[in-house]
Amino acid sequence: MAPLVALVVVTLLLLAAGAVGVRPLRRWPVAVRGGLAAMFVLTGGAHFIGMREQLISMVPPGLPAPELLVTVTGVLELLGAAGLLWHRTAPWAAGGLSVLLVVMFPANVHAAVAAILPGADDQLVPRTAMQVVFLAATLSVVVHHLRARRRPVSERTATA
Repeated sequence: MAPLVALVVVTLLLLAAGAVGVRPLRRWPVAVRGGLAAMFVLTGGAHFIGMREQLISMVPPGLPAPELLVTVTGVLELLGAAGLLWHRTAPWAAGGLSVLLVVMFPANVHAAVAAILPGADDQLVPRTAMQVVFLAATLSVVVHHLRARRRPVSERTATA
């Protein structure tokens, strides 16, 4: 639940800052990128601090080297978070994080079915719903970029 809270709260704070005059934050894609970056710093950091053992236990049994997989996915999440913060790399980072969310989804299913995490965290429906929200947010960054590329250059420079 904490990643969802981070995504929503940071996105709303950035939108609010844009509304009160911080020009670079006036557009929703920038705020969403900031919210996603905060979320992926939180989740990527958990691969190394605090939840590492739980995340290792979430790796489906058929996959080799769970510790290595958790390390690699944590590094990719942190790199993706950094990539989201620069507008030139943001669509690529968002696309990569979208793929990562899809690839890691079986670990969420395994965690829910095997009741690896405590409380509501081990329920499949809430975990799936959160993954859908995260995926929608990352894909919104990609779609926004693709749509912006179709606009004439004069419009792109005014909204970049």
